[in-house]
Amino acid sequence: MNINELINIRRHLHANPELGYNEFKTTELITEYLLKYDIQITHEFCETGVVGVISKGTSDRMIGLRADIDALPMQDRSNNPWVSLYPGIAHACGHDGHTAILLGVAQELALNCEFDGTVVLIFQPAEEGLAGARRMIENGLFEMFPCSSIYALHNWPELKVGELMTRTGPIMAAGDIFEIEICGSGGHAAQPHLTQDITLAMGEIVVMLNTVTSRALHPCEPAVITITQVECGSSHNMIPSTARIIGTARMFSPKAQDMLASRIHDVVMKIAESHGAKAHVNYIRCYPATINHIRETLLSIDAGKMSGMRTAEAGYPALTSEDFSFMLEKRPGAYVWLGSGPCAPLHHPEFDFNDDAIEHGVSWFLNVVKSELA
Repeated sequence: MNINELINIRRHLHANPELGYNEFKTTELITEYLLKYDIQITHEFCETGVVGVISKGTSDRMIGLRADIDALPMQDRSNNPWVSLYPGIAHACGHDGHTAILLGVAQELALNCEFDGTVVLIFQPAEEGLAGARRMIENGLFEMFPCSSIYALHNWPELKVGELMTRTGPIMAAGDIFEIEICGSGGHAAQPHLTQDITLAMGEIVVMLNTVTSRALHPCEPAVITITQVECGSSHNMIPSTARIIGTARMFSPKAQDMLASRIHDVVMKIAESHGAKAHVNYIRCYPATINHIRETLLSIDAGKMSGMRTAEAGYPALTSEDFSFMLEKRPGAYVWLGSGPCAPLHHPEFDFNDDAIEHGVSWFLNVVKSELA
């Protein structure tokens, strides 16, 4: 494995990030790299993204390894020589590192590893909120490549380089979006008695939504509601006629998901009605919870130990979400956290993937392959 080459690729990707379903240059780089090692490829499942296939031996057993390749719509303030060249687009979640890791795995599998079966390398676009995994599945990924198991990793700044953690059952939360619009007559700020005060209604809704999880769910049921955008008004002397609230809800069980969707709707409608205003709630169910399977999780832990990493089962899941969940709904598999600290948190403008984690990620994937396709 040429670790310096992988680091250079990772930094090139960091400097040239692309948003979901627009990863054309990233896809071109991946394609050229795989073809260099005579790896069979297809772009059949999405316009961007690549699937590489490596077969050895005689077994018909097939496993999948997945890396996400897209960036985030945010400014890169990492201040490295390889800082993003594109304003408002940044690899602030480390998908550049995930891509480099899976390319390193591809090279090792093609040149240096013996196994019996087929490895499907899935370079997946549009993980950040656009459900690229679901699109690839709907376009026939697992019909063409019926993997018996599937694996993915995500760098995790809370863990130090050389550490790996995962757990059976839920590891990442379902991630939903809600959009709220409140409408009233509006009017002069000095005559609130002649208007429906949309600003006041909006403020009450924001406060009350932050009480929903603690009052609607069992205290031992993990969930969170977070307001992320509030839009209202354009002048100091005018009560606006519309207001908009956007946020996210995270949970692990379908029952909790149904309860939060219902309670958010009820809170918004009742508060708006109390102000004589009208409201509309658009609740969007985005990603299901990421649920690890028992056998594949235990195999992943063993692969971490084989790689020489400090490996443990996580005591609790994270409330962040992940569209690898769609793949785990279709195939047994596991998702792990790969230590990448010290570095800035994920989705932070100063985040930069820790290159010291690349070798550990490659080693873990290779040991998964050795365990599955011995």
